[in-house]
Amino acid sequence: MTPPGHEWTPQRDVEFSAGDEHALALAYKSFSPLIFTVALRSLGDRSAAADVTQEVFVRAWRFRSGYSPGAGSLPAWLLGISRNLVSDAQAARQKTDSLVQRVHTVDGPREQERGADEIESVANRVVLNSELELLGEPQQSILRLAFYEDLTHQQISSRLDLPLGTVKSHIRRSLTQLRSRLETWNATP
Repeated sequence: MTPPGHEWTPQRDVEFSAGDEHALALAYKSFSPLIFTVALRSLGDRSAAADVTQEVFVRAWRFRSGYSPGAGSLPAWLLGISRNLVSDAQAARQKTDSLVQRVHTVDGPREQERGADEIESVANRVVLNSELELLGEPQQSILRLAFYEDLTHQQISSRLDLPLGTVKSHIRRSLTQLRSRLETWNATP
């Protein structure tokens, strides 16, 4: 599983779990091609596979305290994370495809209204996602957890390992920024 020329040892697993950034860099260099290939074969989309690959390493680093070198190797753990992310990406794609299909098969006036509402909802989500991306981290992750996973401030604090006051401050400031930008966007003809 380890690419030629790279020595990945159980000691590297321990270094990674202890927070050694060099071990993270070596893990990325060694295993990102494998993760990308698995994601690409499953998703059939280079951009989505690149997103999954990046997210695997972000999550692995963020939640490295949950990795136990004694329970298995880091490459196996990374593949487990990628399998979950690929599954999430496939489910999201199916949901989007289903929504698009329903919009295209609208028949009557009442269904056309629902279709228009769904289209507006999709447009609003796209705008919101692009606005969230402008916030940067950790504000983007905090608001995504609040909006999409409906987590409380305390749950977000625990998940991201941030102080509760910091989470509340980021939410308050980020919502103010979003409100201002979205009001500007809605005001344009």
